[in-house]
Amino acid sequence: MKIGVVFPHQEIGDDPMVIRDWAQTAEGLGYSHITAYDHVLGAVHEDRTPKLMGPYTEEDAFHEPMVLFGFLAGCTSKIELTTGILILPQRQTSLVAKQVAEVDILSNGRMRLGVGTGWNFVEYDSLNEDYRTRGKRQVEQIEVLRQLWTDPVVDYTGQWHRIDRAGIKPLPKKPIPIWFGGFTEVAFRRAAKIGDGFILGGSQKANLAITQQLRELVKAEGRDEADFGIEALLNYQAGEDAWRGEVEAWIDAKADYVAMRATGLRGMGEGLASPQEHIDALKRYWDVVGDLS
Repeated sequence: MKIGVVFPHQEIGDDPMVIRDWAQTAEGLGYSHITAYDHVLGAVHEDRTPKLMGPYTEEDAFHEPMVLFGFLAGCTSKIELTTGILILPQRQTSLVAKQVAEVDILSNGRMRLGVGTGWNFVEYDSLNEDYRTRGKRQVEQIEVLRQLWTDPVVDYTGQWHRIDRAGIKPLPKKPIPIWFGGFTEVAFRRAAKIGDGFILGGSQKANLAITQQLRELVKAEGRDEADFGIEALLNYQAGEDAWRGEVEAWIDAKADYVAMRATGLRGMGEGLASPQEHIDALKRYWDVVGDLS
């Protein structure tokens, strides 16, 4: 099983050399991949109908994943680059296909795309996309992405897409995996039907239970569960005494990846407020669990 790390978007800041140092430290220690979250816009929550219930506001910083990965592709050499997740339905599908393919090409095949539908209707409205149809559009988007990454010329007509004999050359050299993320039954079923894997972002207990559910759903679709990947995000704030046992539980569950998540802890009383603290956290966590990778 591979052990990766979540990019600390809230605390890393905007100094490119600091971002480089963090990524190179992760790669040098042996982490397998960097998982980056996605939000184009943060929104004020107050005085909205319906209420905006998600965890991030206009105060939270997010580096744009594809631009970030283009930068990281140039200052790392082997660590995998993963979105966990990209809010696919609020983006133009052909542009996503082009961007993801380009990252994959420039990183020499290190791109894994995690997708989801998101929760921020203000963000959708601001990007001129329809929040209400996001789930159904996502299914069609994935079909379009795979065609654009495979066929030099695509002629596609769907409910939301029309591509008239066009392509995104250069094409990636191999299929780019598309994993799902989310917390709902519909997300699990959609992933089991058309996804290459699932990124689990909840608690340890809930994630282990969902893993079994996902595998049963994959089998019900007539697919081989061995071809469906599992990644779990593990919280740094669980504490050093818990880290190794959590990773071992995922080895026992035959997961493909875990990723240590230390970002966003300022609101949880843990105090990882600086980039240097996040670099130190990489080392501390790896010292405890790195031999399990």
